[in-house]
Amino acid sequence: MTDAAPPAGLRRQIGGVLKSPKAAYAILAGFAGVIVVLALSSLASLIIDGWIQRDLDLRSALIFRALSDKAAHAGMSDPQAFGAQMQKTADEERIYGLAFCTRDGKRALATAAISNTLDCAEFSASRASEGVTVKTDGANVRFNRFALNLGGVPGQLLVAQNLDEARSGQRDALTYVTAALAAAAFGFGFLTVVMIAALRRSWMSSLRGAIAESFPRTPEQAPAHTSEAPADRRINALLGDLRVRRKFVHGIYVRWSPESLRQLLLDQLPDAQVMIVSNREPYIHNRVNGEIQLQLPASGLVSALEPVMRACRGVWIAHGGGSADRDTVDPHSRLMVPPDDPTYALRRVWLSEEEQDGYYYGLANEGLWPLCHIAFIRPIFREQDWAMYRAVNQRFADVVVEEATCENPIVLVQDYHFALLPRMIRNALPKATIVTFWHIPWPNAETFSICPWREDILDGLLGSSILGFHTQFHCNNFFDSVDRFIESRIDHENSQVSFGGRETLVRPYPISIEWPPRGLLNQPSIEQCRINVRERFGLPLDTKIAVGVERFDYTKGILDRMRAVDDLLTMSPHWRGKFVLIQVAAPTRSKLEAYSALETEAHALAEEINAKYARDGWKPILLLVRHHEPPEVFELFRAADVCIVSSLHDGMNLVAKEFIAARDDERGVLILSSFAGAAYELPEALIVNPYDTHQMAKAYERAMTMSEEEQASRMQIMVAQISERNVYRWAAQMLFDASWLRRREKIVASDNL
Repeated sequence: MTDAAPPAGLRRQIGGVLKSPKAAYAILAGFAGVIVVLALSSLASLIIDGWIQRDLDLRSALIFRALSDKAAHAGMSDPQAFGAQMQKTADEERIYGLAFCTRDGKRALATAAISNTLDCAEFSASRASEGVTVKTDGANVRFNRFALNLGGVPGQLLVAQNLDEARSGQRDALTYVTAALAAAAFGFGFLTVVMIAALRRSWMSSLRGAIAESFPRTPEQAPAHTSEAPADRRINALLGDLRVRRKFVHGIYVRWSPESLRQLLLDQLPDAQVMIVSNREPYIHNRVNGEIQLQLPASGLVSALEPVMRACRGVWIAHGGGSADRDTVDPHSRLMVPPDDPTYALRRVWLSEEEQDGYYYGLANEGLWPLCHIAFIRPIFREQDWAMYRAVNQRFADVVVEEATCENPIVLVQDYHFALLPRMIRNALPKATIVTFWHIPWPNAETFSICPWREDILDGLLGSSILGFHTQFHCNNFFDSVDRFIESRIDHENSQVSFGGRETLVRPYPISIEWPPRGLLNQPSIEQCRINVRERFGLPLDTKIAVGVERFDYTKGILDRMRAVDDLLTMSPHWRGKFVLIQVAAPTRSKLEAYSALETEAHALAEEINAKYARDGWKPILLLVRHHEPPEVFELFRAADVCIVSSLHDGMNLVAKEFIAARDDERGVLILSSFAGAAYELPEALIVNPYDTHQMAKAYERAMTMSEEEQASRMQIMVAQISERNVYRWAAQMLFDASWLRRREKIVASDNL
């Protein structure tokens, strides 16, 4: 017998209800509510379970620390005494149990609850921060592994906790959470139905109005001044802006390389001419013994920008200071570089010795450099230096105009040598996109007020379309300086300054290195580098090496790291004969008294410390005062156990990142000053205060005794950071912003027609 069909009238009523839009919305909202409740309940279960496991892992770490402190006491060197302490700890802490396994995987000690069948080897691949859950004796037990040295026997401590007991309150919590979610979902569904019904009519009316405006029915109704209706133009403008922003957001996760950077230029800046302006050139030609030799300068700025320019294939404008630079250019002071694979043009600008003294040595390096670095060297400001600085900035602006092949090139202005250049370029090329990057710190407003020409410098920099610093902290200092010294409008929400009828975006762009670095090309293995360096300096293979690589500059903390070596050898005499600091220091700005005095003091301090501790041909400090090419530097990095970067104040310091890039064995320890910009990105380094000699000495010792497992853990995180956030990504961020600005200006110009 079959069920009777419902009467036709009833079917029509049901059908009518189901066809009602409100009923359909209600049904959809109901289904959606049920799905949301189920999904959120499952998510809540996973979150609570994750909390429980993290809580157990944290508790395990605390128990390990308490036991490791006890294991360090002399009375605990006896395994039986430590076993009794393990049982006492398990009883007091109400945990499942504890076990100590030797390095070869044998169980040496265990509390009563630990099964005899426990296999230590099954936890050897786990980390202390990653618990492992195992089914044992009918219970889910979570094990955490920690390295422990017990009475001279290296091994691992296993901390076991009952996961089932910890989950006992999970069901009650889920019941309350599910009930709360169901109530919230019901209320949300009800409000959704009401809002959809109310907004549907308004939306349809607005849409009809927009269509009527955008597509008039007669030719007479069309807009008079453009073939595109206002609504179309506004919608297309918004869509274009969204496309740029969407590519920017997704672009962060691109594996940036020269190829991806070139693709960015093709996609976002087709046919755009890119120019870089810097004081230092990427290739220097000097005459040595009658022959022309090529030199790559020891400059973080050059090492960062050169791979970018190879990708952009533009023009690099720089001061030609090599003794054979004039002999290697064409009649227009240009040559194609790099020599082995020419991809971009280098345009050299010639300066007299008088111009260099005033612009470079004077205002830039005796005035602005100490002003911005706050290294307790008094800035010197002379009127004649300022006049020369302005004249040289104008000379470079004229060269930019000569090299420009269009009215709106992209000009990347580099560093404190050209604070006035952006405004000068803006006056000559109003449509240019000018991106200025300040490679050194920006001081606080009180310190900046020392400069006699502070308003002129701020005016010059605000000629930029985009102004970049390494960190947000430096951006904030710049905003404070602008707010204090010139009439402008600062939009902190959008990070921009409105001045003189134009807007300047102010952004943090942490600079980085190329990845993979060219210095690694043709490098021998780590082991071979260790052998080469130790043989070169006559060091036994078991000698621990710390390396520092800097220009001879008073901001780099070279003297401070030497004093820390003295403190280390006084504090821990057992390192005498077993540790050496190899300090590479390239001479720079030797014409300035502060720099020549630093070099003299460094030699004297190294000789003093060496005389104090030297024995049997061993000296604790090897001071190498000459320029080292990148392959030499990378060989030192690969041979070293420690790299010391003790800057007293620094914008970024790329040496820290180069050391990490050199260590493809995931070994070595970076000691990094908290006053270097790199410390914001690399907290996994040993962060030190370079003014605290004793703290740096202890950092040396900790670095040299750090386990290989901890070295690898720290290095893996830093390598991932630098490989992803490489110099191509740094350039891409600025070029993305430049692209967005150019699109926006184009839209505004079309709306004003």
